[in-house]
Amino acid sequence: MEYRKYLKNPVLEDETDQMKGFPIPPIQKPYPEDARLIDLISHDSIKLDDISLMQAINNRESRRKYLEAELTIEELSFLLWATQGVKELARGGLVTKRTVPSGGAMHPYETYLVVNNIEGLAPGLYRYLAVEHKLLVLDTNKTGLSEKLVEVCHGQAFIGKASVVFIWTARPYRLEWRYGEDSLKDILMGVGHICQNLYLACEAISTGTCAIVAYKQDELDKFIGVDGENEITLYLAPVGKI
Repeated sequence: MEYRKYLKNPVLEDETDQMKGFPIPPIQKPYPEDARLIDLISHDSIKLDDISLMQAINNRESRRKYLEAELTIEELSFLLWATQGVKELARGGLVTKRTVPSGGAMHPYETYLVVNNIEGLAPGLYRYLAVEHKLLVLDTNKTGLSEKLVEVCHGQAFIGKASVVFIWTARPYRLEWRYGEDSLKDILMGVGHICQNLYLACEAISTGTCAIVAYKQDELDKFIGVDGENEITLYLAPVGKI
């Protein structure tokens, strides 16, 4: 089948933009200087349930039933750090070492959150700033975000019952700058690493998640305000207490 060619590493015949000396794209998408930011809790001070890695791996499963209970800001902070937390700035601050792998430490992803029931946070749309370990407030004025997201995801009602929904996008050029046409496999594998970390982290705080790729692409891009070309939604996962 024709699609199988995308499973193979291409033979790169052209120079990448890195080879041409073009400037490296920013680590994360810029935001306005006057944007409203919310501090998160450092992973060093977060207390977790007493669960072993063996238990977390063994218990890991897709969970679609959630309690009507809020997540604490501490728990959300942990899940964000576990999935995209920055451990170190490297190469003069041009790349990051994180809690998940990415080719060349480029990490071309952004994390958006549809918050429904998080302690101290107004329901709405947020973006995680991994370098600062803060939340960027995007929209807390619109109502019916959860219902709209369910519609975008082909009526999967359990999504609307989650305390928070993680939505991951890719900014492809962040990786293409270095690897050119060899970026596709890494982008898709990398977002899988992120979501698996979410699954395991959820087990450590008595929460559950379910990875979702069934959604209307153009509508999900529009829902979080990305253009679907320079930034593209890839994956989402609702999270709630179990």
